[in-house]
Amino acid sequence: MQPSDLPAPVNRIVCPECGNDEEFYEIAENAVITTLYTQNEDGSFTPEEDTSQILGDIKLICGQCQKDLTMFHQWFSEMLF
Repeated sequence: MQPSDLPAPVNRIVCPECGNDEEFYEIAENAVITTLYTQNEDGSFTPEEDTSQILGDIKLICGQCQKDLTMFHQWFSEMLF
């Protein structure tokens, strides 16, 4: 059986505006991002620890046409692995 012969998954998010089903942006409003850096001997920096706190809404946006797909955000969140 070839990959093109396999059925398409039915649980994919598809943008109703442009049909995109591959690229999406998650946008957090009013977020606090804290990063701890260590300075190296040569003066460069290496991130050691990263934390974030989201104080506002989270939106899901189509990566092709930028349509607001926030109605799918819960589904999106459940499918993150």
